[in-house]
Amino acid sequence: MEQFVYLLKAAFLGVIEGLTEFLPISSTAHLLILGDWINFDSGDFKVYEIVIQLGSILAVMWIFRYRLWQVIKGTFTGDRTELLFTRNLILAFLPAAVIGLIFIKQISQLLDGKFIIYAFTLVLGGILMLWVERRPDMAKHAPADSEAQSTKVQRLEDITWKQALVVGFAQCLAMIPGTSRSGATIIAGMMAGIHRRTATEFSFFLAMPTMLGATVLSLYKYGGELSDSNMLAVVIGFGAAFISALFLVRALLKFITNYSYRPFGWYRIVLGLVVGAWVLSM
Repeated sequence: MEQFVYLLKAAFLGVIEGLTEFLPISSTAHLLILGDWINFDSGDFKVYEIVIQLGSILAVMWIFRYRLWQVIKGTFTGDRTELLFTRNLILAFLPAAVIGLIFIKQISQLLDGKFIIYAFTLVLGGILMLWVERRPDMAKHAPADSEAQSTKVQRLEDITWKQALVVGFAQCLAMIPGTSRSGATIIAGMMAGIHRRTATEFSFFLAMPTMLGATVLSLYKYGGELSDSNMLAVVIGFGAAFISALFLVRALLKFITNYSYRPFGWYRIVLGLVVGAWVLSM
């Protein structure tokens, strides 16, 4: 019975991962905070939380499989458009890859239960998101395809190398617990002059090498710490994350066609205040 409850918790957190990974609300904060609230023990190195992200990534790769194949094929055949897009992905990927390799141990320590950090970064990120969406070039209550965004970069292929670097360095901020990788990259892209939906799609593509790399590195360094029960929990969480992400990504792309990210900004602020009050009351 105890093992069944443990696996049920793993499935629940897998669903949470799939639903929050690509929303700008910090999936890591949700996983670790909810995991603590339901008393889910994922081990000292948080391998479970990192590896099940692969389920979410595979869901995105499946949704964008045709576009992804075009990128791969075009890169190897010398198609200039796809080569430029691949260049931009590499440029955006490198900052977090280099800094992550250097500071991986310190980052792991930051992830270890310091929930007051999550409270602060959730609120700060929410305020920043609201500020960005209220800028004149975003237009008040403007949908993603409004006139106010018509001068922004509309296609993934038109993103410049400078914009890609801005997004890449912003992704480094996601190493701070509670920041949100998708939130940092999407907002940075919008501030750099990229259309809201295009910035979101670029964030999805950037997540592929970033999170694949993080998963492989985590398994290489800490995979030996997984017990049989932990491994089964990872498999279940992985599957739950994959299925829930399939629904979430499609829904998010439809949502941002007509609405801004402001609801997520308010959600971050409220959640951060709740977490902060919880931490201070302990």
